[in-house]
Parts: sequence; structure tokens; C-alpha cells
Amino acid sequence: MLNILLLGVGQCGNRILDAVNHLSLGGGRFSKYYSQQQYASNVQTIAINTALNDLKEMKHTRAKDRVHIPYLHGVGANRNIGKQCFTENRDMLLRTIEERGNFDVAFVITSASGGTGSSFTPSLIKELKERYSFPIYAIIVLPFREEGTLYMQNAAFCLQEMRETSVNGIILVDNQFLKQTGKDIKTAYDGINRMVAERFLFLMRALDSEMMMVTDLGDFNTLMASGARLATFGFAKGERDQSIKDVIKHSMSPRGLLFSMLPYKEAVRAMIIIQGDKKYLDINEITDEVETLSSEVGHVFKGVLIRNKEQPQVLTVLSLSTSEELDKFYRAAIDAINKEKEQKEKTASQKEEASDLLKGMEPEY
Repeated sequence: MLNILLLGVGQCGNRILDAVNHLSLGGGRFSKYYSQQQYASNVQTIAINTALNDLKEMKHTRAKDRVHIPYLHGVGANRNIGKQCFTENRDMLLRTIEERGNFDVAFVITSASGGTGSSFTPSLIKELKERYSFPIYAIIVLPFREEGTLYMQNAAFCLQEMRETSVNGIILVDNQFLKQTGKDIKTAYDGINRMVAERFLFLMRALDSEMMMVTDLGDFNTLMASGARLATFGFAKGERDQSIKDVIKHSMSPRGLLFSMLPYKEAVRAMIIIQGDKKYLDINEITDEVETLSSEVGHVFKGVLIRNKEQPQVLTVLSLSTSEELDKFYRAAIDAINKEKEQKEKTASQKEEASDLLKGMEPEY
């Protein structure tokens, strides 16, 4: 049994962590009243936030698993304040994690764009990597592009700082790519949180299960170490009379991915994990599709979990070498940074002009 540490940092990380806990309880209407999560592994969850209200919103995470960092009412999307807040509370956070025991792997879930998550996460991972030898992965959510210049610049700097740490890999989730998930902002966020949670739970089950074809944590580590140490998830559920070959393809289609990419062009390694009743799992179709993918991207790890009377489901993990979408994101972030800079310069110039105009004058009453 694997020992897994799961950290949700900031509002976005808290909400996805809460969705993971919800699904682990069964995902039903009354699941929050159940006493124990149904994880295959030993999973320790911790939600971290400076905003108490965000922690109070969590419905499926135990109170003892929520850590409030007292700092007014959050850090206001200011990464400099967030970094200072982390430094002041670092020892307490590290003690909280150490008290949970020993781990085989850790995952940190956060948004790159806000305040607490984007400022805490790079520093937290840096501290954990200096103390522990187990691999640490980050699940990073990129913002809607229309959310504003502050969020865009935060995301760019957070992502760059993450890539400069010794994090073992970053799994990308893009709100902009997934915004069609809901008709309004709330249902879009809820849908995205559930999608990430569903894929993550599938991965955890797969890494800690006995399979017909085996993938394990070592394979996942090797996959994530390739390319740029960036990856994303794909997922698909089979429908009646749908071939397993089509389900695998759909998991790598835009409908199944969490980040816009071209799997056969931009991936350098892949992992395909298939679950379902054996009557749906045609070995020749699976082999053909894996060979097709491996001929383009290199090595493909594959695993098969037999689940009686279940329609087939496929999880793909795709490791990236380069990304056209990420280049576009960085260009948009640079534009946002320049816009913020121009606005500050205009404000400073106006203030200076006003000071010059009023020089030598006195108020008249």
C-alpha cells in the first residue's frame, strides 16, 4: 500500500482537494456523512489557506485536515505578501506535515494565479524537497485569460518558479481550455474540479492496484522525469458497444484532456491505464493503439485493471517536451505584465505633473 500525501493550497487547491475527498466517499448526495474515505492507498490530506472562509466552504474535508494561516483575510493576489506570509509560518506548516508520517509520494494542488496558492507552493515544495527524498508532483491550474492582468502575471511567475525548483513534475490544468464545462462560472469551476478529482483518483487507484498489465509509481516517476517535466491528464469513459480503441483515442481528444496539446506531436512519453470488464478489453485493439502512440512519442507505459461488469474507462498521462499552448500563455502573461507596468508609470507621471503644477502655490480660502 502506498503512503500518499495530498496538499491543497489556496482556494482552488482546497476546492479540488474537497472534490477528491467527496468522490473518495462515493460522490453521492449523503456521502459527506460517511465516516471514512474509500482510498485504495493510505492518503493523508491537508488543506492550507490564509483565507478562513475558503476553508469553511469545504464540505467533505475533515476539520483536522484544514490548516488556517492567520493573515488578515488572505493575501489579496499579492505574491510578495504571500511569500512573506509563508516564511513567517514555514515551521508550523512543516511540523504539520511531518506529524502525518512517512510518505512514498506527495501531490500539491493549487492555482497558479491567486495569492496564497501561487506564492506558497513553490516555496513549500522547495522546503519539502530539502527535507525528504520522496517524489513531489504539482497539479497546477492556469487561469481563465479574462480574469485579469494580476492573475496572468501571478501564473507566469508561479509556473516559472515551480519549474526552477526540484519538483519531480508538473501536471497542467487549464481553466481557459476547460471553460466549456459549465454554462456559468460556478458550474464551470465545479465541473473542472470534479474532472481533476476524477482523474487523480483513477491514477491513485492504478498506482496501488494489482493489474493484468502493470504500471506502478516507478513507471509514473520515469514518465514525469521526461521532456520538460510537464504533463497533463486525459480521460474517457466507454459507451455501449464502443470499442476500447475508440475509448483510448477519446481520452487524448480535446474533450478528454485537461490542457490543450497535440498528443502525437508534443508528447515524449505516455501512460495509458485501462479499467473495465474483460469482455470490453480486446487485447489486439489495445496493443494496436499503444503501438500507434509509441511510434510517435516513444515509450508508452500501459496498465489494465479488471473490474467486473464495468464499462471501460481510460486514463492517459502525457509528458510534454514543448507546448505551443504554453508559449501562447507566456506571451499573454508578458502582455499583462507590461500593461500593469504602463498603468503604474502613468499614475506616477500624473502625480509628478500635479506636483510641478502646484509648486509655489498656496491654498486660498
